[in-house]
Amino acid sequence: MVTETDVRLDDGRVLHVYDTGGADRLAVFWQHGTPNIGAPPAPLFAAADRLGLRWVSHDRPGYGGSTPVPGRRIASAAADVAAIADALGIARFAVMGHSGGGPHALACGALLPERVVAVVSGAGLAPYDAEGLDWFAGMVPSGVASLHAAAAGRAAKEAYESSGAEYDPGFTPADLAELHGAWSWFDSVVGPAIQAGPGGLIDDDLAYVAPWGFRPDQVTPPVLLLHGERDGIVPATHGAWLAGRCPAAELRRYPEDGHISVLRQAEPALAWLRDRADEADAR
Repeated sequence: MVTETDVRLDDGRVLHVYDTGGADRLAVFWQHGTPNIGAPPAPLFAAADRLGLRWVSHDRPGYGGSTPVPGRRIASAAADVAAIADALGIARFAVMGHSGGGPHALACGALLPERVVAVVSGAGLAPYDAEGLDWFAGMVPSGVASLHAAAAGRAAKEAYESSGAEYDPGFTPADLAELHGAWSWFDSVVGPAIQAGPGGLIDDDLAYVAPWGFRPDQVTPPVLLLHGERDGIVPATHGAWLAGRCPAAELRRYPEDGHISVLRQAEPALAWLRDRADEADAR
């Protein structure tokens, strides 16, 4: 069962929070993609129960019930997660993100190293200013156009989103199979995000192409990077670049997976999180 509450911050903002509960369980803070609301990943609930994990998540500012914050950075996620953890009485936790949630998960690892026991990033972007990385290489044309507009600034991005331009994610057959199967769950988080307008998506995309507010080499907790070799939304070169910069990173690449089908590897990743937390407790 998922409980939904609002956490009011000192600056008056509201974060809409989701929590599967269990004070005796390891909390895993889910970082959602673009454009999604923040409900935790129901296809992973059974695995989380087996592993003694508790899902906590929130609508990123500008999505769902969370107050918009134009100009927010990727780093902003860490302060929001810390505020939610404080409100729920959670001292230490793990973080997991998919797609656009990957950089936000890394932000928590970089900026909350005393609280974050481990980080999983699936199909996550590298920084826009990543030295030595051809950031757009291998990306589907729709993604290139959308993120080029973001790189040109807010006015250009807003004009792009209001132009009626079609977005073709270039999903692979494996992606489509998952979207019609276990991960049809995405319908429940993408639909509400889109229906509410492009504000959250615009703020996300502007944040991806701006300075993140931290460096990958500051992500000192253990990191597991998952990437499908057939991903055209976030090419696998992004995961490889991050693996070479995060100090305690492991990269798992899957030749047959795309952007969504890489989530077939999420259950082993949760077991990896559980193991890293147990190792931390034993020290």
